[in-house]
Amino acid sequence: MSEEAQRVFDAIDALKEIADPTERAREVGKVLKNLPSRNKSLKEIRQAAVLEMLSGDGATYRSVAAELGVHFTTVQAIVTGHSTSGTVKPKAKKKAAEPRKEEPSDG
Repeated sequence: MSEEAQRVFDAIDALKEIADPTERAREVGKVLKNLPSRNKSLKEIRQAAVLEMLSGDGATYRSVAAELGVHFTTVQAIVTGHSTSGTVKPKAKKKAAEPRKEEPSDG
């Protein structure tokens, strides 16, 4: 892990060390509130890096995947901006039951 990435995790771990529980809860809350936008930003940074890797001579999804230590479908998902690879499929939605047709009455 790079020094930069380790510093991020060290900073998160340091939140546990805040003595005052009110301050600790408040600060963790701030981090949690901002994570969704940070996750989006991190995904965009990763996508740009992968696209840069793919622009190299002879680079393929498989060669980039091997370099990153991931499956090539993960590289495909990163490039297309999907948050999961093609190996994770969403559950199929159940079709709504069709309304029953009323039969004509004989009387």
